[in-house]
Order: sequence, then C-alpha cells, then structure tokens
Amino acid sequence: MIIESTISLLLLLIQVPATALLLSRLLKGPRRYPPLQPQQPTPDMLGRVSVIVPTLNEALRISPLLKGLSRQSYEVREVIVVDSRSQDGTPDLVQAAQQQDPRFRVITDDPLPSGWVGRPWALHNGFLFSSERSEWFLGMDADIQPNSGLVASLVKTAQTEGYDLVSLSPQFILKYPGECWLQPSLLMTLLYRFDPPGIYTEEAERVMANGQCFLCRRSVLASINGYMSAKSSFCDDVTLARNIAAAGFKVGFLDGAKLLKVRMYEGAMETWKEWGRSLDLKDASNRAQIWGDLWLLSAVQGLPLIILLAYLPMSSSPYLPISLVLGLNIFLLFIRFALLLVIAPSYDRKNAKGGWLFWLSPLADPLAVLRIFLSAFHTPREWRGRKY
Repeated sequence: MIIESTISLLLLLIQVPATALLLSRLLKGPRRYPPLQPQQPTPDMLGRVSVIVPTLNEALRISPLLKGLSRQSYEVREVIVVDSRSQDGTPDLVQAAQQQDPRFRVITDDPLPSGWVGRPWALHNGFLFSSERSEWFLGMDADIQPNSGLVASLVKTAQTEGYDLVSLSPQFILKYPGECWLQPSLLMTLLYRFDPPGIYTEEAERVMANGQCFLCRRSVLASINGYMSAKSSFCDDVTLARNIAAAGFKVGFLDGAKLLKVRMYEGAMETWKEWGRSLDLKDASNRAQIWGDLWLLSAVQGLPLIILLAYLPMSSSPYLPISLVLGLNIFLLFIRFALLLVIAPSYDRKNAKGGWLFWLSPLADPLAVLRIFLSAFHTPREWRGRKY
C-alpha cells in the first residue's frame, strides 16, 4: 500500500487547492443578481437599440429569431442581418420579415479579409452600418429564440446597474438523448472555471460573456474600433468583453434563461464537435490561464469519477491518505450532482427524448474535460463551413 499512499498524497496535492478554489466560486452563488425577467420599455428608450445578427446559411434556424425580434417594442430602432453570402435562402426570409416590420433589413458583408474570423467580421460590418443615433448595440445569434420584453429588460438592467456591456446566458433546448447527457457536462466546465452568472467580476481576465445576446454601449464599441481587437478570435465575445473590461468599462454576465432560448446543435456528435470548439477560451486567455483552467477542471471535474472507481476496492484501507482521497472525491461528486439542480432551469427538456439522461450527465464529465484539452491544443481550421 506504500505506492497507493504515495499516489494518494500526490492526488491530494492536486485536488485540495482546486477544491478550495471551486468552493470559493460556488459560495458566491447566493449573492448573484437574480435571473432577468421580461420588462416593458419606457418612453425614454425610444429607438435606443440597434440589433445586429450575423448569418451564414441559417434558413432552418432563423425564423424564431425573426418572430421574436418583431415582438420587441419601440426600444429597437433597427434589426440589421449581416449575411455572409448564404446559399440557402436566409436573406429571403429576412426580406419577407421586412414586409411585416420595416425595422428589418439585410446587408451582405464584404469578402472576409485575411486575419478575420467570419463572425466578428460580420458583427463589425453591422456595427459600421448601424445608426449612430442608437445608444446600444445588441449582437444576437440566428439560433436565439427571444421572448417579448427581452431587449427592454436588457437595457433597463444595464442602465440600473451601470453596465457598459452586458450579456446573457440562455436556456438551452435539448432534443436527443446524447446531447441531454453530454451538453450539461460541457456547460459545467464554464461554471467550474468562472464565477456564476450574476456575480460582478472586476478582474478583466476572468470576465465571462456570451455573444448570443451581447448588449454594448455604441460609444464604448466605437472607442475600441468595433470588433477589431477580436477579429481573429473564435471566442470573439469573451475576447471583446475582456478587452472592454480592461479598458475600464463595467462588464456583466447575467442569467437570461427567462428571456431567451437557444437550440444550438443537433445531437451528441455535433455538440461534441461544435460546442466544444471554443469552450477552452484560448483566444481570450494567456497560457498561464489556460493551464490553470485545465488543472482545475481535471482536478475537480474530470478525475473524481475515475478516482472513485479506482479507489472503491481500497475503501477499507487503514491508510489515511487513501481514505482522504476517497472522501474528497465523494464530496466532489456530491457537489457535481447537486449542481444539476442549479443548472436545471437553464435547460428546456420538455420535448427531449431521453431527457432523464440530464441527471446522469456527471458521468460524462471525463469526456467533457477531455474535449477542453483537445480544443486547448488545437487551432480551428474550419467554422460554419469556412476554412481558415
């Protein structure tokens, strides 16, 4: 048992500090800003917001977004869809929406310049074409399904809390068994690495953001030359938010599960390939941050299940280090299952096949952490059909 005790001591050295760091973040949860609720605009908000939507072959997903944006009130001045030469009729759907709501218009961005990723390039073009009379720039993805009162709630919250930039975490729509099992584990890697949504983070390098619903003061975006500072980033939302926070502006990341839903990817394979591609956030982080996050995720999310399976045959061992490792990892697995109750409102599983697999998603944690490792050491060469 000498070898087992030595290994146990090494595991304790790795896991105990990581557990303390995790608890320091999770214990902030009760102080977080409550989930945003739909609100009605006030007259002073008239025409304050320009909405920008980047698209590339989104015909199968964009209709709920167009309908949801048409239900937003007079706070929305314009909705600019920046299309990157879709071949599936996406611009036709926007033009049809324009017949019912003149606030919609579609533009085609210029050919992608060298050094740019498609999404920040489209958003940058949308910013340049948006009205200077708008106070707020709101970037939204084509797969978002917004509720009425979303934009008014965002603007009111930003004004009340003094945010220059605020983005929202959505409610994710699940449909198939594989994604019900895998996707919550991938999302949990973010919850472990960062403060919960609704906790204000002063350290720019630890700021979190979600470009699916991303509200920023137009003057702030103009002061940093639009999306230029995030032009080559595959996680442009986090990169831009951290650059804005580093410039001295107030950035918030809040719970928007009651304001918007999103259906991101179809099935486990697409979830693994696409959702995990930018979760490492390496384009927004330095090397030390990346390695620190990988250590944390390995210690408190990836290893506990594996360690428990390996240590259960030694559960009767009299050696203290072995008992401590076993107890620590039981504790970590208990935390992980308890967090399912916390994130459950972030998922719409009403029409999901195998929705019960959500409650077994901790069993996918080793795979989720492996996905972060693979992404952290691989530069994407393709995104949304574009090669880089």
